[in-house]
Amino acid sequence: MFSIIFLQAGGGLASMLPFLAMILVLYFFMIRPQMNRQKKEKVFQAGIKRGARVVTSSGIHGKIADIHESDNTVTIETAAGKIKFERSAISMELSKKYNNSDAS
Repeated sequence: MFSIIFLQAGGGLASMLPFLAMILVLYFFMIRPQMNRQKKEKVFQAGIKRGARVVTSSGIHGKIADIHESDNTVTIETAAGKIKFERSAISMELSKKYNNSDAS
């Protein structure tokens, strides 16, 4: 009697194994890398300095004229004038890119 119950319980665990494997694959190949990217982006945005040449997520190029810590915005100076953006709208810094290409 007990062997029948034990075998039935073991069969249920074996049928759940592929689903557990799928969850692990999703975590290590999709969720974890996305969390790492978000951490790096947060560090990048916190480390932006005044005078850096940047590109926004909408493709606007400019130089950071002022950083407003109170409302988490930056003022970017472009060829057309000064524009106020959220800090999260800055997608990449061009200053480092140009400095690294000059060195090599």
